[in-house]
Amino acid sequence: MMELRKTLAGRIALTAVATVVLLFLALPIVVILVTSFSNNAFASFPPETWTLNWYKALFADGSKWPAALSLSALVAALSTVFSLVIGVTAATALVRSELPLRSAVFALVLGPLVIPQIVTALGLFLFFEPAAMLGSPIAIALGHTVLASPIAVLILIATLRGIDERLEDAAASMGAGRLTIARKITFPLAAPGMIAAAIFSFITSFDEFYISQFLSSVDTVTLPVQVYNSLTFEIDPSVTAVSAILIAFAILALGLVALVRWLGSGRQDSLLSVENTVGVANPGGEAV
Repeated sequence: MMELRKTLAGRIALTAVATVVLLFLALPIVVILVTSFSNNAFASFPPETWTLNWYKALFADGSKWPAALSLSALVAALSTVFSLVIGVTAATALVRSELPLRSAVFALVLGPLVIPQIVTALGLFLFFEPAAMLGSPIAIALGHTVLASPIAVLILIATLRGIDERLEDAAASMGAGRLTIARKITFPLAAPGMIAAAIFSFITSFDEFYISQFLSSVDTVTLPVQVYNSLTFEIDPSVTAVSAILIAFAILALGLVALVRWLGSGRQDSLLSVENTVGVANPGGEAV
């Protein structure tokens, strides 16, 4: 592979193969986006005529989509808050403390990513059903947190490991307490990672189907469940418009994550340059 990259023909071949693979992966997304503007009720591709009727139908009187969208947004917001609390706590304990049985705790935190989602959904159903909480937005949000919090933990662990501990040691050597260090050093530097964790947690909850299907009721239907019902029990071309909106939302969210991480990438370097300029003490007691 390395020899192939060194030649012009090899670079051209690798570029062509990568382009074909990317186009193949992006083709379903392009088809959905184009089909959402088709005037055909059976969502034909390519469209014979173009229209915005399916987007208008999403918010027409009697439409079920606004209620499903608002419920998914509420559940995703609650799940994001819960996931951030768990993520910050677990990541700090795993990275910044001598936690006993750290590997076991880490495996336990990431367990929901390994277990099939339908198994997790069934377990949550058996847990919430005796408490008569099926259909409750809180119950659905807690269920989504089971899947979203491990993602937040992974992102925040990587973020905390990327923060130079000399900054925290320098603050401690000047008499700052743990809370002051966390509030003025650690959390500001970890802000891009926390925002990224929040965005990915929100997306995970917003798109979750299995847990929503098991924990929802007739009156509380999230957007993914409504999409499934529309595809299963009726012919509703508005589904293509919903899918296009979700795709655009995901692209926008990923772009926001990239922007936040780019804007925050220079904050630690600037603090380190200030530290080196003033010559604060490092953990060994010598001037940096």
